[in-house]
Order: sequence, then C-alpha cells, then structure tokens
Amino acid sequence: MKKTFKLIDLECANCAAKMENAIAKIEGVEAVTVSFMTQKLTITADENKFDDILKQAAKICKKIEPDCKIVLK
Repeated sequence: MKKTFKLIDLECANCAAKMENAIAKIEGVEAVTVSFMTQKLTITADENKFDDILKQAAKICKKIEPDCKIVLK
C-alpha cells in the first residue's frame, strides 16, 4: 500500500533526510520518501501494519523536527 501525506512546518532539508532514513528502518516499510521541496511524505508499506507504521513515523518526525506535523486525511 502506498500513501502520500502533506507535511506542515518541515523547515530543513537535512531533517527531511534524517526522517526518511529513520522511517525506512521501521519494520514493514518497503519504501519512503520525505520531500522538503514539496513538503510531502510518501510511504509504501505492508497494508496490515500501515496504521502502526504511520504512528511510528509521526513520532520520528516529531523527534527530529518538533514543529513538523503529518496531515492525516
């Protein structure tokens, strides 16, 4: 399953790279892209674990860039 989410207040390209590397290490994640330019997070992951993976990704984003939020639709 592949989903794209809008990021709010991602202020640093280096932070985006750190987020991408950390999220890629989550079990069940097949691919991840964090784009500083478009302010988007794209995750391809196991559909059965997707909600848990997204929660872990949100924690990672918050730890690396405290003001950054993932817009969940």
